[in-house]
Amino acid sequence: MSISHAPPGSPETDIPETSHPDAAEPTARGPVPDPDLGLDLEPIVPASSRRTRVPRWLRRTTGPVLLLALWQLLSSTGVLTADVLASPGRIAQVAGDLISDGSLTSAMTTSLQRVAGGLLLGALIGTGLALVSGLFRIGEDIVDAPVQMLRTVPFVGLIPLFIIWFGIGEAPKIAIITLGVTFPLYLNVYAGIRGVDSQLIEAGESLGLSRWGLVRHVILPGALPGAMTGLRYSLGISWLALVFAEQVNADSGIGFLMVQARDFLRTDVIVVCLIVYAFLGLLADLVVRSLERLLLQWRPTFTGR
Repeated sequence: MSISHAPPGSPETDIPETSHPDAAEPTARGPVPDPDLGLDLEPIVPASSRRTRVPRWLRRTTGPVLLLALWQLLSSTGVLTADVLASPGRIAQVAGDLISDGSLTSAMTTSLQRVAGGLLLGALIGTGLALVSGLFRIGEDIVDAPVQMLRTVPFVGLIPLFIIWFGIGEAPKIAIITLGVTFPLYLNVYAGIRGVDSQLIEAGESLGLSRWGLVRHVILPGALPGAMTGLRYSLGISWLALVFAEQVNADSGIGFLMVQARDFLRTDVIVVCLIVYAFLGLLADLVVRSLERLLLQWRPTFTGR
């Protein structure tokens, strides 16, 4: 048996031997107050978490729904006449008629084939030129200046030349789309390659990577975000180029329907075609954004609050 000689009030005598069964224990959020003390602490909640949670799809559809309601109201009150702009109800009816007789479906199929062909060729040409110009200095000296010169030429102004060179078939239409797609991809892929951090290149070289290993494991992944941005721009321009291409000696496609509607002053058909263009472009952008989330999982980004 040992006797403690510590003076009263010393740390040894003030430490309780047993603790209350409900005493606070450290947790991931900090100590919990003892209920015997009568304290009720409210946890701090971020301001963003205190907001009313409204589904994002509902917020994103609010603007178009309000715009549609305003459009219908102006049409119903006679502010917008049918000769100027058809009402949403009339446009929905015309769209149903075009779908039922198969003309709209056939036109969409033809237009999608033209965009797909032009986008594929433009992506191959633009990406190939960007790789040559971005990876090699001699390639930049040879390729970049001509591309920058051609980029400033409006591709719409080349339609007469394309008709002379390729005739009035499908070739000039696909060539117009290809030209519109090539330059945004070239600029963004080239900027992505040249924007790779040089310290990553040095780290790869110090690890013994060959030139092809650097391109595969460092440069191309670093340029991928720029390539995705260029692809989104290219898709938008491809639909714009399609509008011009399908109004030049076209006998099918959405643009052909618009030309026919213009000749007969059918604003309802024109608006239906414009809505189809818009939804196809939105669908294409959604595909690219999904591809970005799949390929760029390694890159944390700010998604807004």
